[in-house]
Amino acid sequence: MPGLFNKLFGGKEEETKSKAATPDQANRPKPIHITDAEFDEVVLKADKLAIVDLWAEWCNPCHLIAPIIEDLAVEYDGRLVVTKLDVDHNPNTPARFGIMGIPTVLFIKNGREVDRIVGAQSYVAFANKVEKWIDA
Repeated sequence: MPGLFNKLFGGKEEETKSKAATPDQANRPKPIHITDAEFDEVVLKADKLAIVDLWAEWCNPCHLIAPIIEDLAVEYDGRLVVTKLDVDHNPNTPARFGIMGIPTVLFIKNGREVDRIVGAQSYVAFANKVEKWIDA
């Protein structure tokens, strides 16, 4: 993922590249943006491992891990439920899980939290957690 490293840490993009979405990008799996009201149905009742990225617009580390969360949605398409929950607009779920800082990513399986990552981490750290729990 050298391209991601360059984007996050100051690499230069080629000026000739188009910013428009290609058909492949448009059809690419994406995280599901959920609310407090949808949390139980989408996450707790999921029939597979679910991850919840608790984030806020003003949170810079949240923006750093956003491409990683998007990549997980692609990499594990059909095997993992990938969601994002804006804590500023949905305060109940963070309170319910004792979230004290963001970004926090919850790993939920069979209706219960099995793991979490707090703070910005590498793709490998997230993928290792997914691999640990996806078939457990």
